[in-house]
Amino acid sequence: MMRGRCLCGAVTWVSGGPVLWAGHCHCDSCRRATGAPFTSFFGVPRAGVTWTGEMSKRLTSNGRVRRLFCKACGTQMAYQSDGWPDETHLYAASLEDPAQFKPEAHYHYAEKLPWVELRDELPRYPGSADATEPLP
Repeated sequence: MMRGRCLCGAVTWVSGGPVLWAGHCHCDSCRRATGAPFTSFFGVPRAGVTWTGEMSKRLTSNGRVRRLFCKACGTQMAYQSDGWPDETHLYAASLEDPAQFKPEAHYHYAEKLPWVELRDELPRYPGSADATEPLP
């Protein structure tokens, strides 16, 4: 069982998984939404996430993407996309136990900021892992 919360604790989530994928996203959209050089996500079945508290939702990409955040403190809580209608992407930083996050890859690596230096051995995908091969 995984649990998470926002900064102020007004919004919480619980998921029994399974974790479908886990990794670091370097896309411009995620960077700008979070104010960080990259963000760490994991995907779980959308129907398996239970939320408490009041959230707001911001639609982007012509309404195909929803970014959910705490109405009280503004913490980003989840990413949902029409491209993955059965998944919710949760932010690893919201986990109550951050040790539960085990990244498997870097996604949208082609958009990585030039001053970010990575020393791990995780696979690096130029975009999402859907229908692409990792970079050599």
